[in-house]
Amino acid sequence: MEMLNVILPVLLYVAGIVALIVLTVLGIRLIQILNKVDRVVDNVEEKVNSLNTAFDVIGKASDTLALVGDSVVNGIASVVTRFFNKRFNKEEDNYE
Repeated sequence: MEMLNVILPVLLYVAGIVALIVLTVLGIRLIQILNKVDRVVDNVEEKVNSLNTAFDVIGKASDTLALVGDSVVNGIASVVTRFFNKRFNKEEDNYE
């Protein structure tokens, strides 16, 4: 029994020291991995920022095309509306 009182604390101290060393190594590895991930994220951010101007140009071009398309559709709609208004006005004049 006395032997256990001597051996058990020594085993616990050794297990604690091993756990501390393992956690320290894992912490250092984690810091290295996070540094690599940070570099990758910075690289991706630079590439995305370089594409922002292209996306702005595409957005402005699509807005311009939408404006032109709306103008054409409004013009056609007004011509059709005038045509039908003239036709209905002529039919109403015939009945009076």
